[in-house]
Amino acid sequence: MWAEWPVSAEASRSPRTYAVVNQKGGVGKTTTAINLATALAATGRRALVVDLDPQGNASTGLGLGREVGGRGTYDLILGDARLADVVVGTEVEGFDLVPSSMDLSGAEIELVSAPAREYRLRDSLARAACAYDYVLIDCPPALNLLTLNALVAARGILVPLQAEFLALEGLVHLLRTVDRVLERLNPALALRGIVLTMVDRRHNLSNQVEADVRAHFGDLVYGTSIPRNVRVSEAPSHGKPVILYDLGAAGAQAYVRMAAEFLRREEQAP
Repeated sequence: MWAEWPVSAEASRSPRTYAVVNQKGGVGKTTTAINLATALAATGRRALVVDLDPQGNASTGLGLGREVGGRGTYDLILGDARLADVVVGTEVEGFDLVPSSMDLSGAEIELVSAPAREYRLRDSLARAACAYDYVLIDCPPALNLLTLNALVAARGILVPLQAEFLALEGLVHLLRTVDRVLERLNPALALRGIVLTMVDRRHNLSNQVEADVRAHFGDLVYGTSIPRNVRVSEAPSHGKPVILYDLGAAGAQAYVRMAAEFLRREEQAP
């Protein structure tokens, strides 16, 4: 099932780090992050997902607890633990996770007065850069200090965008924030792609939103869109990415195609 994709060479000493971000909740950020990581690992690449959302959906969606020995992303971003101390494996070989910790919701308050507060995640990840080919940061549904840390740590942004009313307005607001980060904190940051999610082609509104997004953003929008699919919704309750839960499902097949497109884009990226 993965034969069309090239197998990874040795891991780069500098992983490609992506923030999977949208300030709106429920648009498929976590689902996109864990299924993309699953597909990357299946091709021989080493992938790390950093669960930066206090809700811990990436952790529970992989059947893992929200903390490991009391440690997780909170300890990583506050500098109280090394990456190696908080990484846990998943059932997919080559796919690791930094789980969300229960204290992460308080991290933003603690970071307010911390030195170099915007660079905490970047510096923590840099210490173990040679271990992974790709790092995907699953951001919280807010443009807050945690998301800012993700944008500073990342080289690229992947935006899951639900095909619904006001989607474009929210995306424009997000991109204004990205522009400010690019100017002041991370000049290497770039929008690398927009993935349309929860597309229901039975509804005219969904089709119109997709057409509008493609008209505005052109090639930045992935050719592959993710359909609204019950198996995608069921998979997290079973602690599995949908690619593992039901590979034959329409949503799973869409994520397989999306991951293949991601890798083709990576080959062309500077």
